[in-house]
Amino acid sequence: MAYRFEPLAKQHDRAAFHCASASLNTYLRQIATKDAERHVAAVFVMVDDAAPATIVGYYMLSAFAVELTELPEAVQKKLPRYPRLPAALLGRLARDVRFPGAGSLLLMDALTRTYQKSAEIASLALVADAKDQAAFVFYRKFGFAQLGRDPHRVFLPMGTIAELVGKQN
Repeated sequence: MAYRFEPLAKQHDRAAFHCASASLNTYLRQIATKDAERHVAAVFVMVDDAAPATIVGYYMLSAFAVELTELPEAVQKKLPRYPRLPAALLGRLARDVRFPGAGSLLLMDALTRTYQKSAEIASLALVADAKDQAAFVFYRKFGFAQLGRDPHRVFLPMGTIAELVGKQN
């Protein structure tokens, strides 16, 4: 199968998408388009070239600020002492249950997109909120570390993203 990633649009069949999380299904079906129109989230879908209306998975990106004090001390030492620093937020990531393994492809596209755009809009890391323990383990496999005291919030520094993206090219 040949996959491509593109912004969510009217031709994508949101109703047929089904992941294991009701809230992620609801977000895609009822809220994602409105968030994109309001410029509070950029929603990207993964589709199969052979069935371009079928959503294999999706993720959303938005701007974010990280409190300097939430970062590990070793990272803080390398950064300016601004109270908040720019980052990108991976707000949601979901794959249809019919497409096991697509989560890694979705994450790699989000990492690549974030890294490429960080040259134009500064971002020191990609932050994600792990919905549950399985999501936390998923992010940890890619090198994400806990951010601050929230046990579900994780981040991946742009330097690490550059290494991961470099391995893909």
